[in-house]
Amino acid sequence: MTQKFIELVPSMARKYGSREALRFRDYATQEWTSMSWVEMDDAIRREAVSLYKAGVEQQGRVCIFSQNCPEIIITHFAAFNNRAVPVPIYATSSKDEAAYIVNDAGATVLFTGDQSQYAIARQLLGECPTLKHIVTLDPSVVRDAGDADTMSWAEFLTLGDNPTQAELDALEARRRAFDPGDLMYLIYTSGTTGVPKGVMLTHHNFMSAMDGHLERIHLNDETDLSLSFLPFSHVFELGWTMVCLCSGVRVAINLNPKEIQKAVREVQPTCMCSVPRFWEKVYTAINDNVSKAKPVVKMLFKRAVAVGRTRNVKYVRTGRKPPLLVEKQYQYFEKKVFSRLRRAIGVEHGRFFPTAGAMLSDNITEFLHAIGINIVIGYGLSETNATVCFYPAVGWELGTIGTTLPGVLVKIGDSGEILVKGPTVMKGYFHKPEETAKAIDADGWFHTGDCGHITDTGQLVMTERLKDLYKTSNGKYIAPQVLETALAQDIFVEQVTVIGDGRKYVSALIVPNFDELKAYAAKKKIAYKSIEDLVNNADIHKMLDARIQGYQKDMASYEQIKRFVLLPRPFTMESGELTNTLKIRRAVINRRYAKLIDAMYAADFRKKDGSKDSNK
Repeated sequence: MTQKFIELVPSMARKYGSREALRFRDYATQEWTSMSWVEMDDAIRREAVSLYKAGVEQQGRVCIFSQNCPEIIITHFAAFNNRAVPVPIYATSSKDEAAYIVNDAGATVLFTGDQSQYAIARQLLGECPTLKHIVTLDPSVVRDAGDADTMSWAEFLTLGDNPTQAELDALEARRRAFDPGDLMYLIYTSGTTGVPKGVMLTHHNFMSAMDGHLERIHLNDETDLSLSFLPFSHVFELGWTMVCLCSGVRVAINLNPKEIQKAVREVQPTCMCSVPRFWEKVYTAINDNVSKAKPVVKMLFKRAVAVGRTRNVKYVRTGRKPPLLVEKQYQYFEKKVFSRLRRAIGVEHGRFFPTAGAMLSDNITEFLHAIGINIVIGYGLSETNATVCFYPAVGWELGTIGTTLPGVLVKIGDSGEILVKGPTVMKGYFHKPEETAKAIDADGWFHTGDCGHITDTGQLVMTERLKDLYKTSNGKYIAPQVLETALAQDIFVEQVTVIGDGRKYVSALIVPNFDELKAYAAKKKIAYKSIEDLVNNADIHKMLDARIQGYQKDMASYEQIKRFVLLPRPFTMESGELTNTLKIRRAVINRRYAKLIDAMYAADFRKKDGSKDSNK
């Protein structure tokens, strides 16, 4: 990428003019509307002046605490024009989490989304000495009486109207002072294992990442449409959106994360980055519907998927032309089955679906490719500016996370740890030189904390998180994510965390899919008075035990889950059991459920189905 990010939108405005750049729901009508490149450029120019007038300094930090909305993108570029640094905060963050980030970043301006975020922001004014201004992005927010510290988005933009020549000259001086080593973003980690750390990503980091992506990904500025699935506070979504904007691709922004499935069906994106859980749910929903169909439909679907696997996985994946008979069969099933299925999901014309953040089972990956959904598995961290590697267009291999981004180096270090080096690796952790020194060694290799190996064909395989790796009391190492990924395929399993560190064998805490469990109970005429009754029912446990055994039948005996407990409520962010990226906080769960976990390892433990336990 030869141009600076401050030049991106103006250059696109000159190239595309009134063509759609962003699509989003109108706050009042909830109907989809859009913003052109020219309109986006104008808003950025206005807000750049507003930020300057609000006292934002060069390399000063601007915090954004909101659900996805177009104003976030505009604010990012307005900050770049001030040589300032956007600091995303997850919309689901608690007051304490938001206060920590605002204080650590030393932000002077805080942009908020809905009413709940505004309420938290008002409290932060008294707890964050550097914070001077609050700007509400959602026009429906009702401000407190006498609140003189808050402006609406519309009010804030008016500050940028009719700038003086001195103000314009000052902004131009900031743009000329731009240096590729300037901080572009300060992105805080989710704090899975401790206090969040501010990841310092420079303009050079991002420009290098864009160069690497644009070399390997060829998006069509005429026909491609991306939908923002993940929050912009997630480096994966942030990076992917930048790739789309750099390619002139339209970006549809989903305002309400609870309506993502509806948004996918309405927008019908050709590309969208997401996490494995979305596709796991797609997979289980499809197969659940098929299981309830007539035998002839089941047989037809099974045949269709088999043909899809042959064509897309055996031949297309390897760059070979499918045999004529296979191609003709596939085109028939594409018309009669696959296109209709993808339309129902919302991805009828989908081309490219990058997926990362956790493991996705090979079985699901292969199935999705069979039905014509191009899932592109990848891997990265905030510290590596998202992408380290992803599937190549041809020759990708199941079980891997692809080949490295151009310019990025990977090697396997001690204990099988994945090490990364290159221009996309962060500058370091903000205000944490000791943590930076632990993460990046003297030779410039970033220690990911993930384990893996490189195949003979140069593709990376990730096996587990080094910090998550368990060692049983018998000295056997257990990778909990492998088991959790296997069980996540099951329609009756919503969440699962595997236990085993220092224990004799592996156990699990499982949050079932309560809707599916209730439906099963109704079908089997299982009586219950409460969710607690349901999850403790012997027949329910017997059914789930059989299903769990099926998923782990190919695993070594010491790797298999021997005991499990069904929980009557889900793990949540509010309880501190999940991070804002929905990752399990194992230490919190182990501490909160300590008594229950200890009971699973007690000598007198008996399965809920009444059978004897063989693991005494």
